[in-house]
Amino acid sequence: MEKVYLRYPKDSEAAIFYALALNTTALPTDKTYAQQLKAAAILEKVFKTQPHHPGVAHYLIHSYDYPPIAKQGLPAARLYAGIAPAAPHALHMPSHIFTRQGFWQEAIDANRASKNSTADHFDQLHAMDYLMYAYLQTGQYHQAQLIRDEVLALKKVNSERFPAAYALAAVPARFALERNRWAEAAKLTLHPDELDYPWASFPQAEAVTMFARALGSARSGNPAAARKAVEKLESLNNSMIKQNIPYWATQTDIQIRIASAWIALAEGKNEEALASMRAAADLEATTEKHPVTPGPLVPARELLGEMLLDLKQPAQALKEYEGSQQVEPNRFKGWYGAARAAELAGDQAKARRYYTNFMTLCEKADGSLPETRMAREYLAKK
Repeated sequence: MEKVYLRYPKDSEAAIFYALALNTTALPTDKTYAQQLKAAAILEKVFKTQPHHPGVAHYLIHSYDYPPIAKQGLPAARLYAGIAPAAPHALHMPSHIFTRQGFWQEAIDANRASKNSTADHFDQLHAMDYLMYAYLQTGQYHQAQLIRDEVLALKKVNSERFPAAYALAAVPARFALERNRWAEAAKLTLHPDELDYPWASFPQAEAVTMFARALGSARSGNPAAARKAVEKLESLNNSMIKQNIPYWATQTDIQIRIASAWIALAEGKNEEALASMRAAADLEATTEKHPVTPGPLVPARELLGEMLLDLKQPAQALKEYEGSQQVEPNRFKGWYGAARAAELAGDQAKARRYYTNFMTLCEKADGSLPETRMAREYLAKK
C-alpha cells in the first residue's frame, strides 16, 4: 500500500487504505505507537478536507485506541455517530475512545444506541459487552445484570463471527469477576452450548470462560477445580499456537499466570503467588488490548494490587493500583482499591483524593454498595 500511496499522493482513498494498513500491522509490543501515529497523521489530513468521510473517522478512532494517545481521538469519536447514524457499528465505535478515557456516560450512550439499532448479533453483542463494562465501572450493577441476563437468555445466535463469540463469553465472565462473585465465576459454562454454537472455532473466546472458572475456583477456596480450569486453558493455548493466533496465545498465557498466582495464594504460597501475579502484570504491560474488547476481564496490575492488599502490603498495593490506572483509567475497582490502599498505608491525602474520585465515578451507582458506604464514611471524617 505504501507504493500506491506514494505514487498517487492526491488520492484520498489510497491514503486511507495505507493508513489502515499501517495501523493493522503495528506490533502490540511497540509502545511508541509509531505506526499508529503515522496512520493518524495521514488520516487527519484527509479529515480536514473530508470531515464527513465515515471511513476516515472510523480509522482515526482505531489509530488512537491506545491509552497514551486516546485523547487525540476524541474529535473523531464525537463526530462519527453523526456522520453515519444508520450504521450500528458507527454508533458503537466512539466508545473505544470514551472507554480509553474513562468517559463512562458517553460510552453508555454510544453502546445503548448501537445495541438498540440492530438485531444482528455481530454488532449487538459487541456493543453489549462494551455497554456492560461501562455500567460496571460506574457501579450500575442492576443495569449490568440486565445485560448479562439478556445475553444468557439467547437461545440462538445469528452471528458465528469472533466478536459475537467473544462477547458471549465475556459478558457473564465480566459480571461475575467485577462483582467478586467467585463461586458464580467458578460455575460458568459456554452459552449457547457446544451443540448450538461453534466454540471450537474460537478457542480465544472459550479461554475467557475458562479463565473466569479458574480465578473463581481459586478465590472461592477450590484450588483443585482451579487447576483443572488452568489445564483447559493450557490446552486452548496450544490450539491458538497451532491456529497461528499468537496475540491471543499471549493473552491466554497472562490468564494462566494470573490463575496460577491465586491458586498459589489459596495454598499459602505467598511468594510464589506474588511472583506469578507480577509476571502476569509485566507481560500484560508489553501488549495491548484487542479492539474486540473494552479491556481485560480484570487488569493484571489491578489484581496484583488486590493481592498485595490481601497480604497486608498496602504501600506496594497503592503503587500497583496507580500504575493500573494509567492504562485502564477511571475503573471502579481501580479507584476504590487505590483509596483503600492509601488509607491503610497512612497516606491520608491520597486516600481522600482517591475516595473523592471514586464517589464522583459512582454518582449513578446502585444504592447500598459496601464500597460507596465505606468511601462516604471515610470522607465524613474530619
